[in-house]
Amino acid sequence: MKKIFFTFLFLASLPVYSQSFDRFQYEEAWSFSVSAGATQYFGELYSFWKYNEGIQPEWNANIAAHYTFGTHLRARADFSYIKMSGQDPPSDPRANRIPRNLHFRAKNWEVTAMLEYYWSPVKVPNIHRSSWNPYIFAGVGMSTNNPKAQLDGRWVDLRPLKLENNPYNRNVVVFPMGLGLKYKLNVYMDLTLEGNYRFTMTDYLDDISAYNISEFYLDLVDDYVTGNNPDRLRLAVRNPNFLDDNGLPDVDKILRNGGRIRRGSGLKHRYDGYMTVNLGVEIYLAPDIWDNFFFRNRVNEKAFRFW
Repeated sequence: MKKIFFTFLFLASLPVYSQSFDRFQYEEAWSFSVSAGATQYFGELYSFWKYNEGIQPEWNANIAAHYTFGTHLRARADFSYIKMSGQDPPSDPRANRIPRNLHFRAKNWEVTAMLEYYWSPVKVPNIHRSSWNPYIFAGVGMSTNNPKAQLDGRWVDLRPLKLENNPYNRNVVVFPMGLGLKYKLNVYMDLTLEGNYRFTMTDYLDDISAYNISEFYLDLVDDYVTGNNPDRLRLAVRNPNFLDDNGLPDVDKILRNGGRIRRGSGLKHRYDGYMTVNLGVEIYLAPDIWDNFFFRNRVNEKAFRFW
């Protein structure tokens, strides 16, 4: 009789065991991630590679959706808020940028689509994911572009002012690429560390491109003298050597100089870029995740707990 009773209990418990382990045996194609970290801009106001510049970090936040479609391949869509800035005063003296006294900041929104390639297979059941998995990625996207500079205690949009008489778009194409590393925290979640550099198709993330203002200084001076738009000259020329005692542009000095006042690097084929280094988490969308991960099935948990 006892044998029959225990045999019945064993057979009755099999579906529970099976259900508990079965939920780990499926490949979860979809996941989403959230991350945040530091942003470093590269352009006319920062040149880490050539001079001893230190860093001028800002911050960013990101959310992304991932889809596994190959043994080592995943597709990814990102949405990011990215803050960046740059300024002359802390630059390396050898760069000869300090006298310009220029600066900018920007708060941009970015959307990208990317392809990820992983060292270890990713098209595997959740329980078999590698504990550590490095990967590379690349893609294409769009970012807003609205640099600002401070004048008289207020932040002014630079793009509408066309300081160099050269209009540029509010949205720019970006090409993200970089390296990442994932660490498996549990069946449903990974910890992620990622470095992502964006190449862009613009030299105006910082509103600076021309080497000096010689080609358009007369237009700037005219707008200043007539009062049509005096902010243009004030924002284009901030070098103390060309300002009067009140901190305003010295028109006579600028005219006598012929507009040969340093502004950018003068490189015609150099585009700006920026890099983010983020730490985040990725959650795999298993069918039972809400029941077993966030809210946990209390009935099964009392009998069998696997985490």
